[in-house]
Amino acid sequence: MNTMICSVSGMQNKECKTKIKNSLNKISGVNNVGVNLTSGTVEIHYNDPATEIDLKTCIENTGFNIIYQ
Repeated sequence: MNTMICSVSGMQNKECKTKIKNSLNKISGVNNVGVNLTSGTVEIHYNDPATEIDLKTCIENTGFNIIYQ
């Protein structure tokens, strides 16, 4: 199982958390999504056929921005 953790800007409330989780859970291969509003991070556990690019694209298409360090 692969794990991706990314910082995401624009997450402010429970509705944002639900929106991200629901969107990511629609991707085949995603097993678990954790959203931490306090730290502004999303942790995703996934297997094939999901890819890191698919996950990042999904987050950005949902209306949030990934913060690249």
